[in-house]
Amino acid sequence: MAVATRPAGEESPAPKKVTVLGSTGSIGSSTLDLIGRNPESFVVEALTANRRVDELVRQALAVRPRIAVVADEGAYQDLRAGLSGSGIEVAAGKKALVEAAQRPVDIVMAAIVGAAGLEPTMAAAKRGYTVALANKESLVCAGDLMMREVERSGGVLLPVDSEHNAIFQVLELDRIDQVEKIFLTASGGPFRTFSREQMVGVSPEQAVAHPNWSMGAKISIDSATMMNKGLELIEAVHLFKVSQDRIEILVHPQSVVHSLVAYEDGSVLAQMGTPDMRTPISYALAWPHRMRTPSQRLDLAEIAQLTFERPDSKRFPALTLAREALKTGGGAPTILNASNEVAVQAFLEGKLGFLDITRVVEETLGRIAVHQISSIADVHHLDVEARRVAGEFIAGVAA
Repeated sequence: MAVATRPAGEESPAPKKVTVLGSTGSIGSSTLDLIGRNPESFVVEALTANRRVDELVRQALAVRPRIAVVADEGAYQDLRAGLSGSGIEVAAGKKALVEAAQRPVDIVMAAIVGAAGLEPTMAAAKRGYTVALANKESLVCAGDLMMREVERSGGVLLPVDSEHNAIFQVLELDRIDQVEKIFLTASGGPFRTFSREQMVGVSPEQAVAHPNWSMGAKISIDSATMMNKGLELIEAVHLFKVSQDRIEILVHPQSVVHSLVAYEDGSVLAQMGTPDMRTPISYALAWPHRMRTPSQRLDLAEIAQLTFERPDSKRFPALTLAREALKTGGGAPTILNASNEVAVQAFLEGKLGFLDITRVVEETLGRIAVHQISSIADVHHLDVEARRVAGEFIAGVAA
């Protein structure tokens, strides 16, 4: 089974055994917040982080997983020292990260940001686990491969992104032929009303200041360029098995309506809520049931007005680049994602202007021949090549 349908009459198992990949990031931290509020419902098997050892140690001592893993092998001794005497197993390195993802559990929260999350997420999918997917790059870079593995293993894929989770809540998957349109909503980010000229000199500090959501730096920059919505478009095509011409983007500044599904009878169903990632995370953790969250409750009378507008592809070309990559197919989305990650990092480091982010992506897409993706090795090869080409172009721009 791929994206799951709700089983009828099934009681919620308790406690669920959970692994959190990328526990120190925004999604991982929110996941542990919910688990901490419901200790009778969850047992933590494994926590993983990239290199934030102090935070990983703090989390591990709080929720007591069987194992804590840091991807950066240079941080192993610090992790070992921090958890000395706790009885918690420690490990380090990419291999250990994949092994942690394969440990028997009820649900794996895949919350590693970027292409680095692909291999451990794929490892969990191959085992047939329920994967709560917050790592959109897994589907952007290797969507066909990921969905095939989920189908083959009999696993379950639960979308955690607020937009995809919203669609999942209102989409009748067994009646997908009756869906006319899926609408992904976007806040528009901090520069929604800026002209191209105004965006020329914006700083990383301005770009990460999202008006509604609390997110990590990379995702916040993607929201500012609207590349985040382009990646979500690609993800939605794989998750819900619909063509991209049936998916539209709507800018919705209030971030209350998280996505909508329009049916052939004229009905439009929307999932609404305050902008708090703990709501979609809780839906994935508790599925096929629901669980109480501390999220602020929605007060429509106080909000008073909900507005929608079409995105401006001239000011935000990332959406066009994503649609073109999806149309090209093969490894084009992998190139899109890798070059964007490199460009965003360069912008955060002050080596690149804001408007140059999409320019780097466009140039990289134009310089690399696109081939079909038939294995994770193909994805890695193309990812490395795209990063190299993007890096060389950035160096030329900076010079």
